[in-house]
Amino acid sequence: MEKGSTMKLTLAVMAAGIGSRYGGLKQIDPVGPSGEIVIDYSIYDAIRAGFGRIVFIIRREIEEAFRAIADRHFAGRVAVDYVFQELDRLPPGLSVPTDRKKPWGTGHAVLCCHEMVKGPFGVINADDFYGRGSFEVLASFLRRADPSAAEYALVGFTLRNTLSEHGSVARGICEVDASGRLISIVERLKVEKTGDTARYEENGTWYPLSGDEPVSMNMWAFTPRIFESLEEDFRAFLRTEGSNPKAEFLVPTHVGRLVKEGRASVRVLPTSETWFGVTYPADKPAVAAGIRRLIAEGRYPENLWAG
Repeated sequence: MEKGSTMKLTLAVMAAGIGSRYGGLKQIDPVGPSGEIVIDYSIYDAIRAGFGRIVFIIRREIEEAFRAIADRHFAGRVAVDYVFQELDRLPPGLSVPTDRKKPWGTGHAVLCCHEMVKGPFGVINADDFYGRGSFEVLASFLRRADPSAAEYALVGFTLRNTLSEHGSVARGICEVDASGRLISIVERLKVEKTGDTARYEENGTWYPLSGDEPVSMNMWAFTPRIFESLEEDFRAFLRTEGSNPKAEFLVPTHVGRLVKEGRASVRVLPTSETWFGVTYPADKPAVAAGIRRLIAEGRYPENLWAG
C-alpha cells in the first residue's frame, strides 16, 4: 500500500487467549443490551474510523462459535478473514515441547498474520473496549505510515483508567519523551489499583505507581517490517524460554527491545477514551454499565447492528 493511499485499513484482532483468570470464553460473552460482545463495539468503532478489513486471530477450537457471531454481526459491513494461532505454528525446524499447553503469547499472535497482511495494519485485543477516539488516532497514523519503515505506534491510555476493581492485571508501562516517542515499555504482570493510584509487584515486593503513567493496552500500529523482527526474536525466545510452560512472547516486550536497540521508532498516541475490560467475571457488570452510559450519551445505538 502506498503512503497516503485511500485503500481500506486492516485491523488484526487477537482473540485466541484462553482467558484463564476470567474462567470462560470471555471473547464471546455478551455485555451489550442487544447481546453485543466487547469486540462488537471495537469493530463498530473501527468501521467508523475507516477500517475496511478485519483479521481475527483465533484458535481452531473456538472457530465455530466465533464465526457464528462474526458472520451474524459483521457480514456485509466489513471484510473478515481468519488466521489460527496454534502451538505448532512455529518457524521451520522448531517443534513444540511436550508439556506446552499455553498459547505462545501476543507476539506469536501477530506473527501468525504474516501471510494475511501486506500493508500497515492495526492490532487490538478482542476483550478490551478502546473507544471511538482511540480507533480514530490509530487510523490517522496508519494512513500516513510508510510501509517500508520500522516506524510504529501505540495508543497510550492513562493507567488509572485501565485497572480492574477485582484483581491485578498486566500492563505495559510506558516511558515517553517530550516529542511523544516511546523510550521504554515494561510489561508489569501484576498491577493493581490502590485508591486513585496504583502499584505493581515484582519478585515479592510492591512498588508504587502514580496512576498517571501512559500504558499500552495492546492497541498498535505496525508496518510489515514488524514481521522480520518478530520472527527473529521469536526464534531466540524459543531457544531460551521454549521449555518454560508459562513463558510468553509478548508484543510490548518485543517492541521495547526494538526501541532500546534502535531497531524501531514508536510514537505514543494519547487517547482520552475510557478503557473497559473483562479480565475477571466480576468486571462484566461494570463493563455493561459503562456501555449503557455511552448509549445514554448517544455515542452508540441501543442495537449496534440493527438495520
